Amino acid sequence: MATAEATSTAISICNPTKYFKNTNSDHNENDHESMLLLPGLPNHLAQLCLSSLHPSLLHAVCRSWRRLIYSPSFPPFFSLYALLSPTIHHHQQYSKSIEFFSLDPVSSAWRRLPGPPPPLCLLHRHPSFISRTLPIQSLTVAGRLVLIAATDDQFLPALSSPLVFDPLSNSYHWFYGPPLPTPRRWCAAGSMGSAIYVASGIGSHYQSEVARSMEKWDMNKKDREWKWEKMAPLKDSSFSREDVQAIGYRGKLCMVNVKGKSVKQGSVYDVAKDQWEHMPEGMLAGWSGAVAATVDGEDEMFVVDEERGELRRYDADNDTWEVVLEESVLLKGAEHIVAGRGRVCVVCGGGGRIVVVDVAVRPPRTWVVNPPPEMELVGVHILPRVSLSE
Repeated sequence: MATAEATSTAISICNPTKYFKNTNSDHNENDHESMLLLPGLPNHLAQLCLSSLHPSLLHAVCRSWRRLIYSPSFPPFFSLYALLSPTIHHHQQYSKSIEFFSLDPVSSAWRRLPGPPPPLCLLHRHPSFISRTLPIQSLTVAGRLVLIAATDDQFLPALSSPLVFDPLSNSYHWFYGPPLPTPRRWCAAGSMGSAIYVASGIGSHYQSEVARSMEKWDMNKKDREWKWEKMAPLKDSSFSREDVQAIGYRGKLCMVNVKGKSVKQGSVYDVAKDQWEHMPEGMLAGWSGAVAATVDGEDEMFVVDEERGELRRYDADNDTWEVVLEESVLLKGAEHIVAGRGRVCVVCGGGGRIVVVDVAVRPPRTWVVNPPPEMELVGVHILPRVSLSE
């Protein structure tokens, strides 16, 4: 029999199959039966048996099993998390423009997550400049969602400290990390293991020292020991032009300074050696759109060519990008991707849809997940589900 741990890591995200409630079972259960998970067994033993099964199988049977899936004692399965902003037509209060949702892969339903008080002023669109989006930079670090940089309504850095959401917290889900020596936006941000790295960027005004800086925060240390440590600086300030993803891949952070097909400069940071290296030529040449590395130790890196709509996987041994999915209209204009659990999730259509590619099968399957009504996607992440009662 599979272990609960093995089952929890094998859960699919964004499963297109819809699971329906067994209404006859719900209505015929009496109060005593609805409290029992398996007749003839104490609940703690029944839970050990049921936790080895895929949650989608349990969800379709009865109310008590559905309750078990979402209880804190059930092994956490993985969900898709999204940062969302109201669409232009409903963008009335820009100071409250970002909301947090989770897509339950079992019920295929979006759940609104609790927001951090007080409401954040993170601009995605400004009423006076609605034709241009402003970046809100977020990361997945050690099973947590981290907001690292954004712009406020005065066009200044909105976050003086990283803001962290812990989906498995037993109490309050949000907390702040240590204050950044220089709050910034338009920076390079990435993670490796439990450590967050922030490089370059612009504070309240441009400073060459900040534009070349590199700092690290290790979340695994005790709270009282939290601090930002200075690491080896960048060779120049070319990475402060726009928001940059530093992709954690095989012990290194890989990044380029501009997006799309433009001529770009690539750099690689070796975490263990604390030193910067040139990006391999093949990696740089194929970096033609949004890039992501898997978050679950599969050691893979993907790119979506934003013009061709082609999904590729990086082959480090040959320094080439191999085609996983041929040109697809759905993937054109890809803005952001996240990878893990055998899926690559791509934000496309100006934040109007998520295209999910199942890369664990051949040929890959694709399907579309729409955001909640009147909302557009800002970013997506793969994290353990929040323990919320159904």
